[in-house]
Amino acid sequence: MRSWGESKRARARIEIIPMIDVMMFLLIFFVLISINVIPTLGVRTQLPKSSQVQELNTPVRVVITIAKEGELLLDGRLVTLEEIPKRLREKQGEDLKKPSVLVNGDESVRLQRLLDVLDVVKASGFDSLSIAARRK
Repeated sequence: MRSWGESKRARARIEIIPMIDVMMFLLIFFVLISINVIPTLGVRTQLPKSSQVQELNTPVRVVITIAKEGELLLDGRLVTLEEIPKRLREKQGEDLKKPSVLVNGDESVRLQRLLDVLDVVKASGFDSLSIAARRK
């Protein structure tokens, strides 16, 4: 018997190149999202301006942030004023050398709140203190 116009059936194929393109797009998407999400985990502060800004020569090991509302964060963790000496001692750990402390605060923070933090840090025996500022 004769067959008219019957063609061979095409076999199904899995195209790998479009799948690789989609995976690369997803990878780039998640990398870009994670880069933008990480900074939003902290507290945004508008640093005060100063014409006498100097670069720090010593590596900063502890950062205390004073938020606009007066909240205190030690290395990104919310703390109270009374908890700061305990946390600083934990950061010191076995090392006998005391870590340098950077106080980072919003420009609208009351001066009294800054002085309270500085007093607590100095009373804890940490002498290496710096205040973060932007150049005018």
